[in-house]
Amino acid sequence: MDYDVRSNPGLLKLDLYCRGLRLDDSCFVERDGGRKILRTRAGLGSGLELILPHGLWTNAPVSEPFAKNSPYILHQEDGAYWIRRDDGERISPVELSPRPGWYDRETSTGRPMTRIGTLQGTYLGIYQAKVCEYWTEPVKSNCKFCSVGLNLGVDDAPDQKSISDVMEVVWAAVRESGITYVDFNTGHHSDHGYLDILEPYIREIKKDTGLLIGVQTPPHPDLSRYDRLKQMGVNRVSFCFEIFDRDRFVEVCPGKHREYGLDRYLEAVDYCAKLRKPGSFEPWVSNGEIIAGLEAPESSMAAIDWITEHGGIPTVCVFRPLLGTDYADLAPPKTEEMIPVFRRLYEACMDRDLPIGIAPNIHVSLVLLPEECRWFADKPRRYALKEMKRQAMSKLYSAHFHREREKLLQRAGAAVTG
Repeated sequence: MDYDVRSNPGLLKLDLYCRGLRLDDSCFVERDGGRKILRTRAGLGSGLELILPHGLWTNAPVSEPFAKNSPYILHQEDGAYWIRRDDGERISPVELSPRPGWYDRETSTGRPMTRIGTLQGTYLGIYQAKVCEYWTEPVKSNCKFCSVGLNLGVDDAPDQKSISDVMEVVWAAVRESGITYVDFNTGHHSDHGYLDILEPYIREIKKDTGLLIGVQTPPHPDLSRYDRLKQMGVNRVSFCFEIFDRDRFVEVCPGKHREYGLDRYLEAVDYCAKLRKPGSFEPWVSNGEIIAGLEAPESSMAAIDWITEHGGIPTVCVFRPLLGTDYADLAPPKTEEMIPVFRRLYEACMDRDLPIGIAPNIHVSLVLLPEECRWFADKPRRYALKEMKRQAMSKLYSAHFHREREKLLQRAGAAVTG
């Protein structure tokens, strides 16, 4: 592994998550076409959206207190942006993630489009329906790291969004931002009605656009609902159990422990992973999502092993102590403690031939994707043949996806650019 952040963008992306970024007075992000900092969607997105070398998109913490002590400073020099160290040494050129024109527009009903959905990297994220009920109980039982109850109603709409508003934003993001993927997220509802809420939106988006769609909700008590989602054209289901250590799970996620328990989350990951034919590259993924830095690294790696052994693909976030949350005063994890976790993420997925990095134009700013974690591999040549296969499958699937979408859009008479 290359341990120099000047030549290893994967390590730089991780180090920015753990140490944050300071903005020099020379930076005028919005004036220069960058995205406004929006605290939206459950959790861990509070920073500045940037593009690092080799096409790695990131969301660098800039607002949290720990970022004030970061060794990294963002400078603007002659129209170009650079990350420097305190001593002035240049670390890396970066680009501002482009701010789309639709960010400044409203839907036909007068709602700001960014209160319907926002870009997280290159995909459209939509937090659908009301706030997670853990936040509205007489005695709150929300996850201690989560900020969704603080965000909704400020940077995101607090109530259910109409299909027409959602479709306006989806089409704007297709035409102007070239998205290929929409991700829906809901919190806990005591009636377990989250999938009922999402299904009409899923049908409409699939029918009209052919986009890839992901769903992130608590595990539904009727697991056959995921068979139905797959038949409907959903491509990804994600279950955020966050913590694999059972004692820490109870402490960090009291509402999830009370309503579901860790085993229900694991059962859902396993069930949905089995819906994909072994060895196939069909567009269906079951994700188990964890937060590294809130339990021992060994426990996070055990979670990665469990998820991949059961055919799922881990999503690993880095804990970020967001302002206003219960864990706002905790320190973020140390980069050196996180490196083995993300190395294991890549190697476990490659060892088990899981379909990582296949979908076209999906760059995620909030996490290191499994395929990006090849930057942490100590013996990258070990996977040379598998990498060639993965990249070939990515090109084939991308061509198939765009070909089928183009047919759909031509039938619908919809012009798409980008």
